[in-house]
Amino acid sequence: MATEKATLAAGCFWGVQHLLDEIPGVISTKCGYIGGQTNDPTYKQICEGDTNHAEAVEVTFDPDKVSYETILSYFWRLHDPTQLNRQGPDHGTQYRSAIFYHSPEQKEKAEKSKAEFDKSLVFTRPAVTQIVPAPTFYKAEEYHQDILIKTVALSAIFTVLVSP
Repeated sequence: MATEKATLAAGCFWGVQHLLDEIPGVISTKCGYIGGQTNDPTYKQICEGDTNHAEAVEVTFDPDKVSYETILSYFWRLHDPTQLNRQGPDHGTQYRSAIFYHSPEQKEKAEKSKAEFDKSLVFTRPAVTQIVPAPTFYKAEEYHQDILIKTVALSAIFTVLVSP
């Protein structure tokens, strides 16, 4: 089976990973860091804001089951791409909106998708989303991977343990 990658930054990677994992045709997702100048950055370094990396999700997908354009359509709905370096209460360059493309075709599709999003007037301001080549993606620490699933599972276990 041939696969492709999409790398997307839309604020805090926890919720983004969880939602992208639910798309039929997505094989796997990884939380990580991309777009900065530090090799093998840590979450602590990212939070200090000195590395210029974005929190991102690397998506591996089957293009016979889901298109890159479909994944981008989810991306635009997962966050407010008109906010510069922030999503909700989170702020800093690590929370920027960005599409890191892996091929000239992905770049073209991302630019077209952004133009269509801006035309849709979902927001009154245009998207500030960066569309840039994908440099090295650094997988985040294991405790960041699938954290919403882990949190829900722990919550369910706790509920069972404390139930009368």
